[in-house]
Amino acid sequence: MIKAVVFDFGNVICKFDNDVFLRSLLSHTEKRFGDLNEAIYASDLPRGYETGLVSSEDFYREAARLGNLSIPMERFFRAFNDIFTPIPSTSALIRDLKKRYRVGLLSNTNEWHYEHYFKRVEVFPLFDSVTLSFDVREMKPGAGIYRDALGKLGVPPEECVYIDDIEAYAEGARRLGMKGIRYVSHDSLVESLRALGVGT
Repeated sequence: MIKAVVFDFGNVICKFDNDVFLRSLLSHTEKRFGDLNEAIYASDLPRGYETGLVSSEDFYREAARLGNLSIPMERFFRAFNDIFTPIPSTSALIRDLKKRYRVGLLSNTNEWHYEHYFKRVEVFPLFDSVTLSFDVREMKPGAGIYRDALGKLGVPPEECVYIDDIEAYAEGARRLGMKGIRYVSHDSLVESLRALGVGT
């Protein structure tokens, strides 16, 4: 019997588009969009930030160096948060599921997005557990990040469903015995949950 449902954040609870961030930086550098994208996102910097090895201030400084950016840190991080758009259907689902199940959040993310965006999302207070790559210092699909979520929820793997838009990350949950669902659309998610006996 399923007792807990765990959600990824990006493209499940909120859509995100890193291009929005990059476009906002173009007026602060001589680099073109493609070169800026490669300089920042093809480097090891994002992974270092999302595994807690790089602080927010160091992320800003290194991104500014890599991108030849001339932009104040406050404006940089304001643009960094503008990448998200809520998915209302997922928020409604979380509210409904909370009535009967434990609900959790499990995300590859960084300190800034968590502190200045995730925690302000309306459904955030409903989560019984929060597992974040920068805090655990491991990213999906590493086994440790899923075990952290299971431990905080206090349920065995077979009693937990994990939802992610990336199949490899849903598969990472399955390897531990969890039920993994790839998020494609709200309707298909509801159908997949029902197939597991999970209803609102």
